[in-house]
Amino acid sequence: MGLILLLLFLSRDDHTDTKPIEQAWSILQTNVDEKSADKRAKAVRALGLIEKNKRAESMAEKALSDSNADVRAGAATALGAMQATGSKARLENALLDNDVKVVLAAANALYAMKDPAAYDVYYAILTGERKSSNGLVQNQLARFKDRKQVEMLALQTGLGFVPFGGMSYEAWQTIRSNDTSSVRAAAALKLAHDPDPKTGEALAKMRFDKSWQVRLGVVDAIAQRKDLSLQQAVVTLMWDDSDAVRFEAAAAVVKLEEVKTSAERDRKKHPARSPGSFHH
Repeated sequence: MGLILLLLFLSRDDHTDTKPIEQAWSILQTNVDEKSADKRAKAVRALGLIEKNKRAESMAEKALSDSNADVRAGAATALGAMQATGSKARLENALLDNDVKVVLAAANALYAMKDPAAYDVYYAILTGERKSSNGLVQNQLARFKDRKQVEMLALQTGLGFVPFGGMSYEAWQTIRSNDTSSVRAAAALKLAHDPDPKTGEALAKMRFDKSWQVRLGVVDAIAQRKDLSLQQAVVTLMWDDSDAVRFEAAAAVVKLEEVKTSAERDRKKHPARSPGSFHH
């Protein structure tokens, strides 16, 4: 018995003199530098729990250049979670990555930081076109047009693309059964707060999409934009073949009418003001 106790004593944690914080950093650093890409990806994603910490941000930034796409995507996700605004330039560069999941992870991170660069990605997913000459490169755009690539993208994005608007849970569950539509519908929702007029025009155009799920996402996005210039585009969808789209369109028309009434009331109270067509 005494021998067993002695062995247990001798086998106690060798790091009893090391502070837990030092042990924690050691674990993270060791695994971020691991040969196993799986371990590197897991360790990098874990860094997202640490906010406002230069060391964690630096480790995640370095991982953006990793040879493995899952690690790069994990790094982008972590930087978004920790709101590392100082890493925006690196994340914008990651939008040019050769792997779609890295591009999307970077876009989601930039979106979380309210960086408009993210909108280029969502615009391309929704329309299949580039928003500007400074946006995605041609080979990336081709992937967004490829159905199989988009379906793969849907599976990889998972819950990162859940809509945040007035869409019902039942409608969203139906949308998720169609991978391609789920990504494009969610991309429309992500564009709700992009102030670029070109995006408003794209949403109006996409209301004619053959997928009712995409049309539903477009209606919800237009409603969230509170852009009165798009009201008529929503009106036309009140006679859509899809019940869900018709009902959502009707609610959007009511919402936009309330925005219009509120703007007119505000003008009467403050006649010197010159309200714009897009409201944040």
